[in-house]
Amino acid sequence: MDPTQKNRIIADLKDRLGSFPGRLRTVAKYIVDHPSDFGLDPIRITARKAGVSTYTLVRLAQRLGFEGYDDLREPFRHALVSASAVLDHPAWVERLRDGDEFGQVQADASTNVLAIVQRSLELQAPDQLQRVITMLLEARVVYLTAVRASFAMAYYFHYVGRMALPTLELVPRHTNSAIDELHSASAADVMIAITFNPYSRETIDACKFARRKGMKLVLLSDSELVAPDFEADETIIVSVLSTHHFGCYAGATAVLDVLISLLVARGGDAAKARIRAYEDLRRENQVYWVGQKKR
Repeated sequence: MDPTQKNRIIADLKDRLGSFPGRLRTVAKYIVDHPSDFGLDPIRITARKAGVSTYTLVRLAQRLGFEGYDDLREPFRHALVSASAVLDHPAWVERLRDGDEFGQVQADASTNVLAIVQRSLELQAPDQLQRVITMLLEARVVYLTAVRASFAMAYYFHYVGRMALPTLELVPRHTNSAIDELHSASAADVMIAITFNPYSRETIDACKFARRKGMKLVLLSDSELVAPDFEADETIIVSVLSTHHFGCYAGATAVLDVLISLLVARGGDAAKARIRAYEDLRRENQVYWVGQKKR
């Protein structure tokens, strides 16, 4: 089998996405965003994850010129066999699975977390991350925006990352909108936006506004196909599939930790000195709890 066929199918799906009707567009986007899962999962599981019927998957295959669903999925299965590492199930996960119903739920969730962390880290190309780090270090100001659940990751990245990247600013602050905070931004600045499906309107509006200001844009998301109104300079893709209704952000958090490590490494002695200064300040102001010593 031609090893490039999977990539050609994905490129075809991207080109034709806007011409597909609603449910076909939904499953086409799912395949583009989750090619490994599409290659691994049987049709019923793929239909459940994508939120469509099995009939819709068959229709898409035929729309793309394949005789059936299995013919569409085969190039993705072949790519997994030839290039993808299989995640081993640790013994402790199997012990959970041998337990009661809650143990099985815990085992499934644990396996999912391990898988999406591995998949998210595998997706990161070193040359892209180097471009992102260079972009951040050369910017006049780096704005960081996210809302709702994604805000927790933005807050963490800002709290730790600003020690290595003092130009990092979290927006919105207080109860303002991100656009308010970006009013004085310029083409010398960069914005990092974090959003996952279903994508937050406030974050999309902030991205569009940043592009109109001429800012460079780094997007951390689960897809390259977020909104047709703008295009990021760099899109860092992570997996957020979960065993529950909401996204699982373990993979995204792992990638943010990698970015922090790269910022500290590229920041050199100056970054390390800032980190020491923050730690000294906290100790001087007794921000860390210390238990009384026993006599």
